Parts: sequence; structure tokens; C-alpha cells
Amino acid sequence: MTLAYQILIHTPVWVFALFAYLVWQGIQAMQPRTTPIWRALILPVVFIVWGMSRIGFGPEGSAWPLIAWIAAALALLPLGVLTPRPFEVDHKTGEIIRPGSAFALIRNLVVFSLQYAVGVISATDAADRAFAMMFGRAVSGATAGYFIGSSIALVIAYRRKRALG
Repeated sequence: MTLAYQILIHTPVWVFALFAYLVWQGIQAMQPRTTPIWRALILPVVFIVWGMSRIGFGPEGSAWPLIAWIAAALALLPLGVLTPRPFEVDHKTGEIIRPGSAFALIRNLVVFSLQYAVGVISATDAADRAFAMMFGRAVSGATAGYFIGSSIALVIAYRRKRALG
């Protein structure tokens, strides 16, 4: 119990705010909704920035963490492109109309949990810091790659559907 308490009190406040935002967004995504395209891109941008925040070299200039980030980003980018979420376009307003789904809530919680676990391991266990750094870069790269791919798919599909209207 003491370790869990120590982890919670040493977690930056912005992490709790981000968690609340991701849960809120996931719950909203469970209901059908209409949003402008720019608003649909906010959450992917948050995850892309978070994923890119860990780019860098390891201790003593080791390139392996950067290689892990790039490899994971390249591995999941096609998944984001090839698994777009369905939507329609309101041709009068240009907004996108999405059906409700629990997918976003589950995805948000999984990605947040992985990123949070990496942060905790990096901060608490010096023996596992090198592993956490490599795993953290891979998780961050995969996150960024997936959301870059899904954003590309969303924008391409949006433009295609707007042109048809």
C-alpha cells in the first residue's frame, strides 16, 4: 500500500488531468456524435505529442532507444491507416458524424496505462531503468505511429467524402 501511495503522491497533477480528459473523451465516444474535423483530431494530436515526447538517445549516446521508437512507430503506423473508424460527413456543415463505440475508451485506457507504467518503472526502479527506457520508447513510438496513421486515414477519408458530396 505504501508503494502505491508513494506513486500516486509523486505523480504530476497534469497526469491526473490527462487521465480525466481521456476517460471523458472515451465516454463521449460511446454516444453517436457530430464534431468538426479539427476537434476529431485533438485526441490523436495529444497522443502523438505524448508519444514523441520520449524520442531521444539513451545513456551514453546509445541509439537503441531511438531505434526502438522508430521501429515501433513504423510497425503501428499502417495499423492506424488500415483500421479507420467509420463516420459520415454532414455535407451542409462539413462536420463528421460518428456512431457510438467503446473502442476509444478502451484504447485510451490501454495507451495511458502503458505510458504511465513506463513512467513509474523509470522513476522507481534503477535496475529496470534501461529496460523501461527501451520499452517506453517502443510504447511511445507505437502510440505516435498508430495515431499518425489514424489521423492520415481520417483526413483522407474526410476529403474523399467531402468531394463526393
